[in-house]
Amino acid sequence: MSDLDVYLVGGAVRDDLLGLPIKERDWVVVGATPEQLHTLGYTPVGRDFPVFLHPQSKEEYALARTERKAGTGYHGFAFNAAPDVTLEDDLVRRDLTINAMARKPGGPLVDPHGGLEDLKARRLRHVSPAFAEDPLRVLRVARFAARYHWLGFTVADDTLALMRQLSDSGELATLAPERIWKETEKALTEQTPEVYFQVLEQCGALTVLFPELAALRGVPQPAAHHPEIDTLTHQYLALRVAAEMNLPVIARFAVLVHDLGKASTLPENWPQHIAHEMRGARLVGTLAERLRVPTEFRALGELTATWHTHAHRALTLRPATIWKLLRAFDVLRRPERFPLFLSACEADARGREGQAQQPYPQRTFLTGAAAAARDVDIDAVRESGKTGKALGDAIEQARIQAIREYQSAWQKSH
Repeated sequence: MSDLDVYLVGGAVRDDLLGLPIKERDWVVVGATPEQLHTLGYTPVGRDFPVFLHPQSKEEYALARTERKAGTGYHGFAFNAAPDVTLEDDLVRRDLTINAMARKPGGPLVDPHGGLEDLKARRLRHVSPAFAEDPLRVLRVARFAARYHWLGFTVADDTLALMRQLSDSGELATLAPERIWKETEKALTEQTPEVYFQVLEQCGALTVLFPELAALRGVPQPAAHHPEIDTLTHQYLALRVAAEMNLPVIARFAVLVHDLGKASTLPENWPQHIAHEMRGARLVGTLAERLRVPTEFRALGELTATWHTHAHRALTLRPATIWKLLRAFDVLRRPERFPLFLSACEADARGREGQAQQPYPQRTFLTGAAAAARDVDIDAVRESGKTGKALGDAIEQARIQAIREYQSAWQKSH
């Protein structure tokens, strides 16, 4: 293997320089052919250009390549991976300077575009004007901004201008829904996921890709409950809390979309948002359909939009209404979904200006109510001799009674 001219590139070099753990290593091979790598035992995996898996480590090794714009969208590129392509040729096609560095094992840093300087300046900057040829890079830069925000990274003004140019050009419309969702799902897992959407808003991409979210900007809420007033600001605050709570990505998505319905409130009714829940659920469905969001994500998003205000009022709801909420989540057969909803509701409640540390007793209360309903002795109810609908009604009443008794005990102890 030593006769190959191999360089560690991209994220592994970047994160090593930042002192962060390296999640995966990507390598570039200069001056070789696919046949040479195949002879050495490398396994080809690339469809669009030559990428191979190392026979032992299974890490990715790509032939150095150039690319040129040959059509619209992120697929519209022609690649050249001939042996005469240099390392510098390969690096110049990359998106950001901090991703355009390379290092031969044990050798010096190869940094033709000032990536190290930008790392020190905490700056996300494009490598060349060719950045504007690939609309997917708008999402990638926003995701890197979310990933490294905690280190103080921001997007360079000239890069943001190129992203705005892409947003205005119509090129974002060429992105496959699956790619948009893939980048968004990754961004939702980051430490500050709200930054992803903030950067997209800054460059005009939020209106193009997430119009349901963008429509929340400037929509006011009652100051008594939302000191931050603006609904999109609230969405960002809630998403930040969801990340601080370390919620799974599906719950973070539910937080992201829980208030979409407020954008469809008529201005004359502001700042009140009566019945925004059902309107919101429909908008979640529209967004999820367009971006081909996974079914379970969509389901939790629609349920959270529909029922989150019930959760906030849980301590004053009637037992029958609490059971209606529990039944909507199918807590008896799908117990795993309800805790995700409650977590999203807590992030919503705490995602308000000055309220990030507020307790949310509704979560504990509703968890206990679900347990009480679930623990009803069905065999005891059957002993009444009832069958069919009458038995079903009796079981339901037993569950409501169990919730009533639990609620009474809760109120006495709190």
